[in-house]
Amino acid sequence: MTNNGHGAPPILLTIAGFDPSCGAGTAADLKTFAAHGCYGVAAVTSLTVQNTQGIETVHNTPSAELRAQLDALAKDCDIAAVKIGMLGNRGNAGAVAEFLDAHKFAHVVFDPVMKSSTGAELLDAAGIKFVATELLKRASVITPNVPEAEVLTGLTIKDIADMEAAARKLVEMGARAVIVKGGHMERAVDVLLDGAEIVQLGGERVKTENTHGTGCAFASALAAQLSSGRSLFESATLAKAYVTKAIEKGYPIGKGRVPLDHFYRQRIEPPARGIHEVPQHGLHPAAEPAAH
Repeated sequence: MTNNGHGAPPILLTIAGFDPSCGAGTAADLKTFAAHGCYGVAAVTSLTVQNTQGIETVHNTPSAELRAQLDALAKDCDIAAVKIGMLGNRGNAGAVAEFLDAHKFAHVVFDPVMKSSTGAELLDAAGIKFVATELLKRASVITPNVPEAEVLTGLTIKDIADMEAAARKLVEMGARAVIVKGGHMERAVDVLLDGAEIVQLGGERVKTENTHGTGCAFASALAAQLSSGRSLFESATLAKAYVTKAIEKGYPIGKGRVPLDHFYRQRIEPPARGIHEVPQHGLHPAAEPAAH
């Protein structure tokens, strides 16, 4: 078995739902991993029926099937970091907790998804309770947005001071580190608490509405940066910068919410019409001699 002399990139695992429009969930995570030079693998917690305009239905993966996906990947790959997103229900949340207990990964980034941006329920009540009492303790860092932080803590968040209070409460509840994302606030400020010190991560609000999958991309970029050995603060700063630029470069692929351009750094301009480069490794198929 050979890798052709190339060093393998870090392997990152996403545990999340599948979005057929590929703006959020596992597809967005895998694109973000690739944009950071990592190889992504995925365990799908739920198959959603959705497009850029919203979610129509949700079909959660049976927890036994999710366990099987996770076990198959863990026994085959050396996983450098795990990103967790949509879980769907208590059964899947429990399966993920057991998986984390069995493997003790160096970096676990948990984005506690509860609702879609259009209001669809993505985690049942029992699942939310399990996340608050059990699963958040098993992550290296959790990345709730303001509504998710309110649900988990029971606090009302109206300003940055409230975000800081929520971050402190989440640490009291067992979280090792917290980033409360301020995308729903008037100012695009995130609050990072590493367990002891609170830091504000400032940023310019991008004048683009209806962005889709920003939370997925941030958590995935954070996992990628952590897997490279960077500190939590540096990783979060770089992840925020990446998402901000990816939002700026986003473009509509449907009639609804605009997804991020995860590969804005690798943008390749298409060749001009009429220009066709002949491959250098041999004859172009059209130029090959016809068989007689």
